[in-house]
Amino acid sequence: MNEKGSSPDILREVKARYEAELLAKANVVAVGIGIPMRAGAPRGGPGIIVSVTHKVRASELSPEDLIPQSLDGITVWVEEIGHPRALPSSQ
Repeated sequence: MNEKGSSPDILREVKARYEAELLAKANVVAVGIGIPMRAGAPRGGPGIIVSVTHKVRASELSPEDLIPQSLDGITVWVEEIGHPRALPSSQ
């Protein structure tokens, strides 16, 4: 459980506070709020989800590109999603 709890308001506040900083890091393409899933089942509690194009070892990143494990007591999850792209309109 997160130290500060996981109320939606607190999650939104922490996301807003750190979103620009996280998006400036290598391979980061999105920042959101949610519960990480694996094989259709929750893998942990609510937190900040940082989506990256691909995961790399911490030793391969510069210190400023490391994603913290928590922000203000809220768990940070890193999810590999590849390169997002817009789908064509179905209209």
